[in-house]
Amino acid sequence: MTPRIDSASRLISASPETIYRAFSEPGSMERWLPPGNMTGKMLHFDFREGGSYRMRLTYTEPYQGGGKTSEDSDEVEVQLTKLEEGRVIEQAVVFESEDPLFSGTMQMSWMFQSGNGRTLVTIQARNVPEGIRPEDHDAGLNSTLEKLAEFVESE
Repeated sequence: MTPRIDSASRLISASPETIYRAFSEPGSMERWLPPGNMTGKMLHFDFREGGSYRMRLTYTEPYQGGGKTSEDSDEVEVQLTKLEEGRVIEQAVVFESEDPLFSGTMQMSWMFQSGNGRTLVTIQARNVPEGIRPEDHDAGLNSTLEKLAEFVESE
């Protein structure tokens, strides 16, 4: 793992509590968390501080480099290390891969800052695996934020 930190932010027209529920309610994350070129399937879900979830992300089209876990998918095990409803979600995201450039544990923080009926959502990823290209990660983070906005703004 590298000391690299990637981040992205988006102003979303929803309350921090509504955005937090998009994480905490079973079935919600499968609909918005995977980046635009992937689908998600929740394999395990225990949303509480100290809990975890496991998700399989599958590419909708063949990915040039292949998946990190299999030819067409990435599986992640996420430990929920800190939960403050409507404020912050901190996670330890474990990537499974035989390739050391893609394996390891990345620390992710989701922060929600309220103002004028909208929420600034900021994602900060620390210790990003070397094999994840910065431009790909930036595109993925921004795609996820766009899908989160669409999900919560349609409620």
